[in-house]
Amino acid sequence: MRHLKDGRKLSRTAAHRKALMRNLVKALLLREQIRTTDAKAKELRRHADHIVTLGKRGTVHARRLAFMYLGSRKLVKRLFDEVAPRFQGRPGGYTRVLKLGPRRGDAAPISVVEFTERVKKTTGAPEAKE
Repeated sequence: MRHLKDGRKLSRTAAHRKALMRNLVKALLLREQIRTTDAKAKELRRHADHIVTLGKRGTVHARRLAFMYLGSRKLVKRLFDEVAPRFQGRPGGYTRVLKLGPRRGDAAPISVVEFTERVKKTTGAPEAKE
């Protein structure tokens, strides 16, 4: 029985699951929006929210824990300087999962995972001067 055993196995070994989640969190931090299957998206939400919570703490210890998980100084800097400050007033729920429908080919259910508060991208068009 799986009583009180949380998390999805995703038909992978523990090491493969750990690597998969790390890579998905890294991609989410870089792109702020990614497409993946529903099951992976729901599991990713747990891990991404935990990393953003570390970023909100802002301590040296939290920075080291984030580096242990992410393995990239560039991503840790982005997490602490750009992503986490957006969520200072929010107690949780930093990501959302939006369902897109079945994937063409194998009909796997696909979702988009994105941060709830995103930076607006500016267009490359120059502003008119008066």
